[in-house]
Amino acid sequence: MRFSNSGFPSLASFVPQSISRAVTLGVVLPATLVASTAFAQVPPPAVNARSWVLVDATSNQVLASGNPDERVEPASLTKLMTAYLVFQALDTKKISMDQTVMPSVAVRRVRNDESRMFIEANKPVTVHDLVYGMIVQSGNDAAIALAELVGGTEAQFVAMMNAQAQKLGMKNTHYADVNGMPDAQHYTTAGDLALLSTRLIRDYPDYYNIFSVKEFTYNKIKQPNRNRLLWLDPTVDGLKTGHTQAAGYCLIATAKRPVPGAPDASRRLVTVMMGEVKEHDRVQDSLKMLNYGYSAYDVVRLYKAGQVIETPRVYKGTQDTVKLGVLTDQYITVPKGLGDKLKPQVEHADPLIAPLAAGQQVGTAKLVSDGKTLVQFPIVALQPVPQAGIVGRVWDSLMLMFNKKK
Repeated sequence: MRFSNSGFPSLASFVPQSISRAVTLGVVLPATLVASTAFAQVPPPAVNARSWVLVDATSNQVLASGNPDERVEPASLTKLMTAYLVFQALDTKKISMDQTVMPSVAVRRVRNDESRMFIEANKPVTVHDLVYGMIVQSGNDAAIALAELVGGTEAQFVAMMNAQAQKLGMKNTHYADVNGMPDAQHYTTAGDLALLSTRLIRDYPDYYNIFSVKEFTYNKIKQPNRNRLLWLDPTVDGLKTGHTQAAGYCLIATAKRPVPGAPDASRRLVTVMMGEVKEHDRVQDSLKMLNYGYSAYDVVRLYKAGQVIETPRVYKGTQDTVKLGVLTDQYITVPKGLGDKLKPQVEHADPLIAPLAAGQQVGTAKLVSDGKTLVQFPIVALQPVPQAGIVGRVWDSLMLMFNKKK
């Protein structure tokens, strides 16, 4: 059940002994998904997927998994990386949504039995339509046209995909094409796909909502989104389906639901189901795993963005104190009912010496258990503290010398 890079601290010490015999669920994904071994009071539901992962994307923790490092074929889930690079190109203004593209003859090789949006070679189409055709209709032809636009050639775009995979920490992934057709050198894992999904959602929020679009029409051909959970659960807003005979039925599903007791906060879970035998199974297994994650675990907001955590003394500045806090909301996920046991420890430089810039890291907040740091994040100055004049600096220097001698 563990990812290959284990050895992260455990949250198990927060759990009463009465439930310590439960299944160990928390596991580790590289790069952005953080480690925690947590014990739920109930084990996860059984699924028919060959490999699977449940992630709390709000706290960057993996809650449960089965065979997450097993090599699998991604099928059309490949298009998540294609989309990531297209979103990157849109974000950097390399391309634009209203830009017109002339697809090459390469789109003609997409067979009738493959997913396609029915673009034609040498017939102009906008980037907007290609993006929607690739994501909503899962068009292999759209993926080819976008890859040629962004990468110059498909081969160069595939090289970009592999470079980006390594940059994100997807250590068990290799791409051979842009849309997921079977190839011995085209593979990934459920763990790597969970990592890619969370990064895509977080890095490109302006484009992510396209994954929630239920249908799209191009060239008078209307096609529905193949993610049936979009119709079954109103909190589900993505992400992508995939299927080939070798890969089986695959689905990455994500939902966003309110955090109880925190009306200004929401919580996102992501499930990855790979290698299901039936299309119905990938839908039901994803839904029951999402419901399990929301019912068996609580997300705890340790600090809100901009919340003043401490106001320590600062020396040699134009003011005597500085407000310390965090730049973004900080969350952690724990088995249900155990949130009250979490007490962060704040450590900061002492003494604090001006000048301090707003946003400058001056310390860390940690959750520590049995001498092990479970999670930590930076504490920053929430306001600037300019350096004082010569008189103020000399006076505070004398104060520091006096305090040091005590």
